[in-house]
Amino acid sequence: MTAADSPELPAPPARPRRIRLLLADDHPVVRAGLRAVLETEEDFEIVADVPTAEQAVGLAARLDLDVVLMDLQFGGRMLGSQATAAITAAPGAPRVLVLTTYDTDADILAAIEAGATGYLLKDAPPEELAAAVRTAAAGKSALAPAVALRLMDRMRTPATALSRRETEVLRLVADGLSNAAISKQLFLSQATVKSHLVHIYSKLGVDSRTSAVAAATAQGLIRR
Repeated sequence: MTAADSPELPAPPARPRRIRLLLADDHPVVRAGLRAVLETEEDFEIVADVPTAEQAVGLAARLDLDVVLMDLQFGGRMLGSQATAAITAAPGAPRVLVLTTYDTDADILAAIEAGATGYLLKDAPPEELAAAVRTAAAGKSALAPAVALRLMDRMRTPATALSRRETEVLRLVADGLSNAAISKQLFLSQATVKSHLVHIYSKLGVDSRTSAVAAATAQGLIRR
């Protein structure tokens, strides 16, 4: 039998495309730790890591990425939720998986409304993080159990849940801003700010700004 008569061997199966990741966190130790954990997964490729939300937005627009792991708080001017909104607004954008230490309603709602596919806490075990990355890459929701529970609680009791705008107002109250200052910062009339406060007091069962801040902090609705 000549070489020409030899039966053709089947081509080896194509290797699945690895999930391409961008890490965005302003702490070098955190980025190094994430690299160390995620690079052990054969189907992951860490394309880059950056310390600012602005750099994450820029690279997400230029690189071929599947998932961006995004912190919420950075030392620069742009927040992680703002970067998430900028990234996910582009056609064919990568998925954004928020990875943070914050689990308040305000942070969760801001990230989800900005377009985050998932929300995970930094104390998640490595296997949970890897699973969340794969879930996000597939376009499915990846929420930490505690985060999913908070969102379900909001859905069960919508009448007592603070809206995003009410949370913004209360957060500024906690920062010590007056109604006039809140009005200016949020581009609202002072009457609207007062109306939001009335609704906040009613939902939290309190009758003062100080009590509202204390109650919201205790319930994890805002962070101090």
